[in-house]
Amino acid sequence: MKELKLPDLGEGLSEAEIVNWMVKAGDSVEADQPLVSVETAKAVVEVPSPVTGIITKLHFDEGEIVEVGQILASFGDGLEADAAEPAPAVEAEDSAEERQDKGTVAGALKETDEVVKEDEDSVTGAREAMYKAAPAVRALARKLDVDLKIVTPTGPNNIITKNDVERVHKILQEIEPMEPLRGVRRAMANTMATAHAEVVHASLMDEVDIHAWTGKQDITIRIMRAIAKASEIEPTLNAWYFPKEGGWRLIKKVHLGIAMDTEDGLFVPVINDIGNRASDDLRKDLNRLKEAVRNREVPPEELRGHTFTLSNFGMFAGKHGLPIVVPPTVAILACGRIYERVVLEDGQCVNHKFMPLSLGFDHRCITGGEGTRWLKGFMDDMALTD
Repeated sequence: MKELKLPDLGEGLSEAEIVNWMVKAGDSVEADQPLVSVETAKAVVEVPSPVTGIITKLHFDEGEIVEVGQILASFGDGLEADAAEPAPAVEAEDSAEERQDKGTVAGALKETDEVVKEDEDSVTGAREAMYKAAPAVRALARKLDVDLKIVTPTGPNNIITKNDVERVHKILQEIEPMEPLRGVRRAMANTMATAHAEVVHASLMDEVDIHAWTGKQDITIRIMRAIAKASEIEPTLNAWYFPKEGGWRLIKKVHLGIAMDTEDGLFVPVINDIGNRASDDLRKDLNRLKEAVRNREVPPEELRGHTFTLSNFGMFAGKHGLPIVVPPTVAILACGRIYERVVLEDGQCVNHKFMPLSLGFDHRCITGGEGTRWLKGFMDDMALTD
């Protein structure tokens, strides 16, 4: 019997979500015929059939998460008998305690002051002290479907009380049901957790006076130009760091990853070699990537390989932030909302426009001096008339 396994989709992606099956068990398919679309952290991809044959079984339903290498579908030539279904498991008879718990808690269980504490192998030491409750309270939690691990105890010696369980149950009734993170949001959660665990984050904040600008300016393209200029002055921030090898690779060309917010989560498409391209060409490429991200049509190869990251959150709100550096890159710039403030100019009070800046960098390999030199080079270029 032949099988279709989830292929390696590149860029270190280890899983995907089944979006849509285009076939069902019993269908005849041709080699290279699209069978299923899957969503990765990067894009929605169609997976074709490796053979001509008949689908005998689909191993996952739409919405399920599949690891690379797991079997998606099985094929036959139409002669194989259906795979035997496993016999239904025989449910073990409920214990006396379980039968008792299925009834009404009030009046069905004997009250006791005995406190039951989970074994160390089932609860982390940090949570163990907060996971103690009498049997009646445990039974109430089971009846109300409350996980004791999320209950904050108010009883003496960190004991969970009935009131604690009922309080959490009431909260759970008022909130939306648990919704698993999928696709881009799931990837974002994993990426941010990795960055938090690995990178030694440091930040610099400043603001640049852009009062000298004349005429209508393409702000994002100006920012790109200044990033390229600053990376010429201080090239160490345009690099990849490899902690296991204890080294880094400086990169001559700046391949800029631009954070784009969508309803599905955060995308970071890449505009290559921003320092050697005309402004019109950069704007055209940026518009194309925005449209591709909006329609979820951005190719996976355009979501990888960036050497520096820009977060232009100021177009929405906010002055300063603490942008997160994602390995293996070593720096990210966040530009805040442009605002006006009064400054003294030749003894007169005048309004000037300022752009807040937040530079995040990996302090494992970037020094504070390197960060400040890069930021000064960026600000000097942004302050120019054109």
